[in-house]
Amino acid sequence: MARPRHPEFDKVKTVAENRRARYDYAIESTVEAGIMLTGTEVKSLRFGEGSIAESYAEVKNDTVWLVNSTIPEFSHGNRENHEPKRPRKLLLHEREITKLYNAVSRKGMTLVPLSIYFNSRGRAKIELALAKGRQHQDKREYEKEKDWKRDAARILRDKG
Repeated sequence: MARPRHPEFDKVKTVAENRRARYDYAIESTVEAGIMLTGTEVKSLRFGEGSIAESYAEVKNDTVWLVNSTIPEFSHGNRENHEPKRPRKLLLHEREITKLYNAVSRKGMTLVPLSIYFNSRGRAKIELALAKGRQHQDKREYEKEKDWKRDAARILRDKG
């Protein structure tokens, strides 16, 4: 019998985070995926280098690819070092891939990476979000709602 997954992903060491994604997109659901990396890419990530600020994921030929993410070359690498901006394959189950593909194709949603991290077993993982883009007005409403929640929490904390 399969072990049940926790709603929170087991993030031991966060390497890269896309903070702007939660502001620019309304996030529907998140998925944890493995990343197919070479040896020097893993070493660069362990040193805390890497960026997913302008990256996105796409479904091609029943596989999911992380596009435009940057993992700089390893400083102590040799001539077989990796390319910094190559597309990287993401490891997901078939049913997850079909679910993501259907949402992207029918509902007009996008796959946005939220963070790259190492789990408790030392594996590099990526947190993907199925999200819908926000318009300028939606962003303002989101900021107002966030400010109100913060003020309400402050008032309740002071009074009670």
